[in-house]
Amino acid sequence: MSALSLVALEMHLSDRDIRVLDDLERFRFLTTRQLQRLHLPAAPLGSHATVSSATRGTTRILNRLEQLGVIGRLARRIGGIKHGSALIVWQLGPAGDRFLRARRGDPKRRRYEEPGRTFLSHTLAVADAAVNLIEQASAGRFELLELELEPACWRTFTSGSSTAISLKPDLLVVTADAHTETHSFVEIDRGTEHLPAVLRKCRIYQRYAATGIEQEKRSLFPAVVWVVPDPLRAARIRSAVDADAHLASELFWIITTDSMNRQLAPYPTPVNT
Repeated sequence: MSALSLVALEMHLSDRDIRVLDDLERFRFLTTRQLQRLHLPAAPLGSHATVSSATRGTTRILNRLEQLGVIGRLARRIGGIKHGSALIVWQLGPAGDRFLRARRGDPKRRRYEEPGRTFLSHTLAVADAAVNLIEQASAGRFELLELELEPACWRTFTSGSSTAISLKPDLLVVTADAHTETHSFVEIDRGTEHLPAVLRKCRIYQRYAATGIEQEKRSLFPAVVWVVPDPLRAARIRSAVDADAHLASELFWIITTDSMNRQLAPYPTPVNT
């Protein structure tokens, strides 16, 4: 993208348009509904009287950005075609990628491809959890001090050897009110991972906690919160963690989606399913 075309494109983009591009780069993929919740919230958080009118406004913005080539829609639509435009999935387009990189002087180009269904479903579930936290903070229920998505929330460390170990949470969340802060590593579980894989990741968390790296920075180690789809899955993971002699079970909280706000909010008493 030449300097002239960059200037020309910037003249067509509002501040809100650029925030949409920033979010698509940060989250990788977002649905129309998620973008509406982030950028055109309905009353009482926003100026649109209804979700329907906010969705129509969001769709107009996204269609215009698509025409400019800065965003693109995926061929796959979550939930099926009958669910309408709210569940169209969007990602940053080539022009949008070049535009954002040029603004910050970043020469590294990112590849944007059609993802697999499992990866896309998980990425959108993580995004939905993050969007929900942003909405809660916007409503004044708590302050959202930190919200790191992957790869910003990933950690690399060594433990007992020179081999680097990678810990890859889905989210790092820090919320606060006037009295307390809650720090959480969040794992969004879709019920597709076998229990041995879940336990392996729990052991990596415990090995990382043993290094003291996070505690030196925060004076605590964040709770590890597994957000699972239903109580049966929660019970199975809880039982497996408790039965593993190598795990400190108090480090891990296994909750269902409807308990997520209470667990991640700055309340001193955790809610465990």
